[in-house]
Amino acid sequence: MKKFFAAFVAVLAISAGFVVAAEIQSGLEKGKGVPAFDVKDVTGPHKDGEELCYRCRYGNQPVISIFAKEMTEEVAQLSKELDNVVAKNRDQKMAGFVVLMSEDPAKAAPALTAAAQKYKISQMPLTTFKGTKGPDGYKINAKADVTVMMWVDGKVKVSHGMNKADINKESIAKLVGETKAILE
Repeated sequence: MKKFFAAFVAVLAISAGFVVAAEIQSGLEKGKGVPAFDVKDVTGPHKDGEELCYRCRYGNQPVISIFAKEMTEEVAQLSKELDNVVAKNRDQKMAGFVVLMSEDPAKAAPALTAAAQKYKISQMPLTTFKGTKGPDGYKINAKADVTVMMWVDGKVKVSHGMNKADINKESIAKLVGETKAILE
């Protein structure tokens, strides 16, 4: 009986570790204002131009943003699902963009082009940002591979940090459901 109890406690401890690992505090807190920052558009309508501020262009619209350290298959799938949400809510002026944070944005850009083509990501521009820490003031946690923030009227409504291993059908479905927070 003692062995069973010890094994049970060990399983609970391991399970709790997974839950904690999946919930990384990253990004701006709910209710905070969203500061401006510039990105280089790689796949969107401004891909041939200078750096620009999508935060500024989208103004008070409902916005989904994904900040990632690398464009993995998981991040591309997440981007595609949220791209679908943006497409379905264009009548409510929903917008979004993906930010790949890299010390060498030019070297990282081809992965964005490939992901956009493979997954047919067309509503959310895939962009690069120079530096892996993200924009000043955005509080991107170094331990988070991905940070998803959603805002409307310039105020954060949803903010989640996660590891790429935690991106799966369930976590994507949860994020898709949370887009309602910026449409109310």
